[in-house]
Amino acid sequence: MNGKFYGLGVGPGDPELVTVKAVKVLNKADIIIAPETISGKGSVAYKIIKEHVEQQDKVKFQVFPMTYDADALDSTWNQNMEEIMLFLKQGKDVAFITLGDPMIYSTYIYVMRRIKAQGIEVETVPGIPSFCAAASRLGIPLSEGEETIAIIPAAYKCDHMDELLTYGDNVILMKPSRGFEDTVEKLDKHQLLQNTVMISKCGHADESITWDLKKMTGQKIDYLSMIIAKKRGTKE
Repeated sequence: MNGKFYGLGVGPGDPELVTVKAVKVLNKADIIIAPETISGKGSVAYKIIKEHVEQQDKVKFQVFPMTYDADALDSTWNQNMEEIMLFLKQGKDVAFITLGDPMIYSTYIYVMRRIKAQGIEVETVPGIPSFCAAASRLGIPLSEGEETIAIIPAAYKCDHMDELLTYGDNVILMKPSRGFEDTVEKLDKHQLLQNTVMISKCGHADESITWDLKKMTGQKIDYLSMIIAKKRGTKE
């Protein structure tokens, strides 16, 4: 009998924001898959849940490189899937951990689809999304009354960014490190910079908050950053 595959959202960074259900699954699963971008670099998601895991030797690190090379990605993904499927076919329950919520711009989504295609039972445990944690940390409501929210994956080229900035009452730009200067330029064009804040590594020990984005142009922006822009202002 095959094991069960779990996707666990571990939240934005604070270990206390990991859900009770996620902790229960972590400790009943036979294997925990912790993704890292470079072999030996370590997993941010694992650092969050480490103190909750009673048996550390069941954690297996897998490399999911940050690259746009389709061939390299496909080769790595196939190797990772083979290892996960081996565990599952041995009857072991496997928990795949991911930052924030598993269903929001997550590597887990692609893993889940491949696992489901093999006829494996899958259960996804939600986590606190990074932008919700950031809004609470900053004391900025993301929506009130009839306000709309637009979530933009700023790490990728978004052809509709101008339209979203025009019509969205509140805009969240996820992972803006790639093309940061272009993003700042667009926010300035739409007269949103004065109502914009960027938070990096929310909930981590080295969290940082920036209210003046123009000062950050030309500097290295952490990958785990996000921008919140509100037409009615961020400092009401």
